[in-house]
Formats: sequence, C-alpha cells, structure tokens
Amino acid sequence: MRHFVSAACGLWLAAVAPVGAEPVVIVELYTSQGCSSCPPADEFVAMLASDPRILPLALHVDYWDYIGWADKFAQGKFTDRQRAYAKAVGSRTIYTPQLIIGGQDRIEGFSPEETADRLREHLASGSTIRLTVTREGDQLVIRAEADPQLDAPVRVQLVRYKPQETVNIERGENAGKTVTYHNIVTSWEGLGNWEGQQPLELSAPYEGQEPGAVIVQTAGPAAILAAVRVD
Repeated sequence: MRHFVSAACGLWLAAVAPVGAEPVVIVELYTSQGCSSCPPADEFVAMLASDPRILPLALHVDYWDYIGWADKFAQGKFTDRQRAYAKAVGSRTIYTPQLIIGGQDRIEGFSPEETADRLREHLASGSTIRLTVTREGDQLVIRAEADPQLDAPVRVQLVRYKPQETVNIERGENAGKTVTYHNIVTSWEGLGNWEGQQPLELSAPYEGQEPGAVIVQTAGPAAILAAVRVD
C-alpha cells in the first residue's frame, strides 16, 4: 500500500525543499480507531506530513465508539466540526475516513490520486492573506494583513496536535491491529473574528511543547484562507 501511495503522491513531493514557517495547506482527516476503512488513510497522513507545504491534521471522531472500542483521541467537538462541514454544503451524512482540503474539497474514503489532484490546485492557488506567527515565551503574536481587503469576517483559530502515537487496538472493527497515528489533534480553539479591513495583531497563550498551527477560515466552516505552523 505504501508503494502505491508513494507513486500517487510523487508528483507533488518530488521537488520540495524545507521552507520553514511558510504558509501551509491544511488537510483535515476525520478518522476513528473503530473504523476498519481508516488505517490506510491514517498511514497516508504520515506521507502528507513529509511535504513541508502541507499540514495534515487527524481529527478523531467519537461516533464509532459504540462498536466496542473507545478511541482515546476522539472528541465530540471534532464530530461537531465534521457535521458543520456537512451542513454547510447541505449534506446530512458524515463519513470516516474523510479528507477536507483547505476547508473546501471533501474526499470521502481513501483516494490518494484525487487527493493529489486537489492538493496541486491548492498549492498553486496561493493566498491573499499574509499571516505571520511569532512565539514569545508562552505567548503567540499573530499578525495578518489581507490584500485585497476581506468582504466578510473570518475566524482565527489555534490548533494543537501530537506528532505521533502508536495504539494497540483490542476491540471493535480493528481488533488486533497496531496503528501509528500522526498529527493527532488535541485541541482546536477559536481566538476571535477578524474583519479583514485593517491589519490584525493579537496574542494568545501557547504553553508546552506540542506543535500547532494558526488558521484563518471563512464562516461555514468553509475556505481556509491562510495557515502557518507553530513549532
């Protein structure tokens, strides 16, 4: 499987060099330890993370827990976020695995070729927002400027995640499997709204060593207009 995924993704991974704290394309994976279809997508996250222009984030949902294995990473608020995405496009259905790229493109199931196509489009599109984040001790200083100015408010958000953890799954659809999860989201918090007419500057607490990201997103939730890592 890894060989197949490598071939599908090679077109965007080929000519990439580390670029530091540059803008990234956010890929949200909605997954569960109780979902038998999810392990290939969980492994895919590690490959996406090898491209510094892409930040995959694994949001573990809780609606598979009833089968007999409670996902230790699952949070109800991640299920709520996935439902909000579905509602924003008039859908009543949510899936695992599901990828949402840049807050816009929704991919149900595991489809590396379609994912690669959508990622190429997002990587080529750029952003109209210049977003910078500086860490000063236990505080983040977030600055942003829109050119052209925004015509509707956007939400500034802070995500924290655990880079990696291996889990031995004892019950449920994946009973007996050992799975290594990557970029496991531990919190996703709103920092406030920004009108996008004047430059933004705000501070937020940022304690501990977990990496994170600052994300600027339109209401819906919908398009992610800008995002940068916080290491």
